[in-house]
Amino acid sequence: MSKRRKPNSAMLRKVEGSIFIAPWVFGFLAFVAFPLGYSFYMSFHQVRITVTGVQTTPVGFQYYREILFADGGLLYDDLFPFLREALVMIPIIIVFSLLIAIMLNLKFYGRTAFRVIFFLPVIFSSGQIITEFISQGEGELSIIQNLRIDSFLAEYIPASWAGPIQNVIGSFVLVLWYSGVQILIFLAGRQTISASVYEAARIDGADPWSTFWKITLPGLAPFIFLNVIYTIVDLFTFPSNPIIGKVTTENYGVSSALAWVYFMIVLLFIGIALFLYGRVNKSMTARR
Repeated sequence: MSKRRKPNSAMLRKVEGSIFIAPWVFGFLAFVAFPLGYSFYMSFHQVRITVTGVQTTPVGFQYYREILFADGGLLYDDLFPFLREALVMIPIIIVFSLLIAIMLNLKFYGRTAFRVIFFLPVIFSSGQIITEFISQGEGELSIIQNLRIDSFLAEYIPASWAGPIQNVIGSFVLVLWYSGVQILIFLAGRQTISASVYEAARIDGADPWSTFWKITLPGLAPFIFLNVIYTIVDLFTFPSNPIIGKVTTENYGVSSALAWVYFMIVLLFIGIALFLYGRVNKSMTARR
């Protein structure tokens, strides 16, 4: 009688891994991949919903031409100011989150309570709540009006940038309120840097300022990149996003084309972040 061949451990690990990942693969194909593919298909068709079902008529690149060239106001009048706002908001959120994470990593009385306070808005806030706050004028800093910063911006900064900067300042508290996840990521990243490295730096006579630039910031470079990607995605899905507000069900073909154009813009921002991170990482590696 021949002996039954036992499956090796590598094969068992592959089978176990496939079983564990199967629900995610099914969910991705059913709830992400199929809607994405179908929306891309609809962007090239005129879609009509009738009692008998969905009727599609091919229109080619007509909707893309209308969005990008024929009717520029559909995209550019609202998109370009929002992109300028994003360029202002991203560094503010990253720098603020980094500073708060460094402070929360210090040992002081009530540190846990402060960590919870900074993360609470992530738990309780939703798109509808934030939209209501903005519509009621909440989140504005009264000192901005007292110092007449808006007049200063209108006088010394081009109008194309003065408006977006003023909008960011007008909702400055809400911008900082959206920094909870970034603070948590920076805090986790800061704790990956060994305390012995800082101890060695203190023995060598390094001051806190030099320690920050030579140890903390290079050690947090991957987490800075991660937070930049997260912030880009978070801002481009912000409740007050003007492009998302234009995606309606009146014309599924136009909405799908607009969504895909917007998706390409988001990928462009992420690609720029990847490029800059690669250059910075290469420069830091060369210095070592």
